[in-house]
Amino acid sequence: MVKLVYLVLDGAADDPSASETPLMAADTPGLDELARNARMGLHYSIALGVAPESDAAVLSLLGYDPEKHYTGRGPLEALGAGIRIRENYEVAFRANFATVDESTLELVDRRVGRSLTSEEAKLLAEAVDGIELDGGRGYARVRATIGHRAVVVLGHREHRLSGEVDNTDPAYVRKGKISEAVPNPPRRVREARPLEETEEARLAARLANEFTWKAHEVLKNHPVNLERVRRGLLKANIILLRDAGSQPPKLKPLHQVFSARFAAITEMPVEKGIAIAAGMYPAEALMAGSKEERLTDRLRLTLKLLESYDAVYVHLKGPDEPGHDGDFEGKVREIELIDRHYVQPLLDRVDLDQVAFLVTSDHATPWRLRAHSGDPIPFMVSWRGLAPDGLQGFNEKAAAKGSLGVLSHGWQLLPLTFSLIRSGSQS
Repeated sequence: MVKLVYLVLDGAADDPSASETPLMAADTPGLDELARNARMGLHYSIALGVAPESDAAVLSLLGYDPEKHYTGRGPLEALGAGIRIRENYEVAFRANFATVDESTLELVDRRVGRSLTSEEAKLLAEAVDGIELDGGRGYARVRATIGHRAVVVLGHREHRLSGEVDNTDPAYVRKGKISEAVPNPPRRVREARPLEETEEARLAARLANEFTWKAHEVLKNHPVNLERVRRGLLKANIILLRDAGSQPPKLKPLHQVFSARFAAITEMPVEKGIAIAAGMYPAEALMAGSKEERLTDRLRLTLKLLESYDAVYVHLKGPDEPGHDGDFEGKVREIELIDRHYVQPLLDRVDLDQVAFLVTSDHATPWRLRAHSGDPIPFMVSWRGLAPDGLQGFNEKAAAKGSLGVLSHGWQLLPLTFSLIRSGSQS
């Protein structure tokens, strides 16, 4: 059986109407080699015009329609962080430690300047973990994960809660279960509001708002933050909530859907949560060290997992952050690092007659927009058993010329890929 490496370059896709994108500008001999043996196309990770968060996009890329299966990022983050929620009695949120101006309450930075360490976040989370809400009848569980990221679980001892609650993070707005990025978001913490006319949703929104400002009072003078001010760094003095959910998704395992054993190399808790929910083996990647060392670790894990599994899902986050920062050259460098330290050495060490590649992004993060967009995303299915399209590089404009056309939804990618590989294997 031909094995599959499913490589997702987080946010690498960009504005396809630009004269030059980071994928076009990057020097990528490895991706170019894959492109010469590939068939290409474009896809919308969720649907036309939707600018998704990574979690809903990844769920879609793994073959699940988010409109049917997505229950919010919060439960996935909680699952990946090892937190089990009481279904329908607790609501889990993805959370960011953030910075507000304490005199105006204007939002200064949604991610504390990306300078908050995991160790600092752990101490801050411990300070607000267990906050009592609603006169002692409600409570908060807070777990720091990586950097500025955290999971917040709100519960009530007497009443059920609903996950139908909007975000306090102004950068994302709920559209049904899915949050979409907001270009140029307002610089105020939003008030959580119920998204349905039920007491369960109204109570969950009240708890979210109460938690936000009680946590702020604890955090603003916490010793970690006072020390950060002394060092000229931003305070992590507020917690932004988004993507509420009151139960994890119930997914048919991928090995049953595709008759193939899947493993995933995970970095973030949400990725581990998705892997667990989808029945994949979650291999945890190294988070310390230089970018080169981390990519080398993911290369090692990929080769090891290919020995035992039929498909390995690899999500590499590098290009997304410079996209958010409006840094074209930085995005180019991240793509080149992935090619040099992961793609090229992987191609040197696998039999390309026996290993196929599906390469794409979970969403576009155009550097001029500094946010996720709803643009179409390039993808390629590369394997020596396929008749290639004759294209020489992997980028937005090349993929638009590919023979696989435009897929309306990301969940069509895996069925198409397995169909191509299996029909090619039998010919």
